[in-house]
Amino acid sequence: MSRYVVLDRDGTLIVAHHYLSDPKLVELIPNAAEALRRLRNLGLGVIVATNQSPVGRNIFTSATLEKIHRRMNQLLEKEGVEVDGIYYCPHTPEDNCQCRKPKPGMIERAARDFGFLPEECFVVGDNVCDIELGKNVKATTILVRTGHGARIERERAVRPDFVVDDLGGAVDVISELIGSTDNVSVSTELERCGNDNQ
Repeated sequence: MSRYVVLDRDGTLIVAHHYLSDPKLVELIPNAAEALRRLRNLGLGVIVATNQSPVGRNIFTSATLEKIHRRMNQLLEKEGVEVDGIYYCPHTPEDNCQCRKPKPGMIERAARDFGFLPEECFVVGDNVCDIELGKNVKATTILVRTGHGARIERERAVRPDFVVDDLGGAVDVISELIGSTDNVSVSTELERCGNDNQ
């Protein structure tokens, strides 16, 4: 059974914008594509899980969200890498759904779709809900300082297993943990539940 890395989208993989609604604004965080390539070379699956309440708030439609994800995938493809699937929760916090992070609905659905154990995952993100999601399924959690991550670290708002500068740093940690020779150096300083599967 393959192990998977569950990534947040905004602030972890792509540059964060408040309620990103324009595909033209999609921009990969520097070195994110190279980090994904390294995860692939480690033999790991990669899933993106993202809260998208603007859909539930009628700020933009699921069709617009799919265009954003299509653009993100195009940028990744240009770099010669891809993700296995993109899962999103369109609900607002008031909906009290089971898929909005930090609740485990998205990761549980991905686990069923791809046949992996959530507790064997590495959950990587820049916000409290990402780390709490990982803890809720007993996965290894990694906070990146991109996006909101540096502020979350300063505020000590959550206790991840590891804190790193960016997605590349997360790959260093994962590589070390699975015993690969790919690692560089590791700092332990420390529904509607949509699915845009590719």
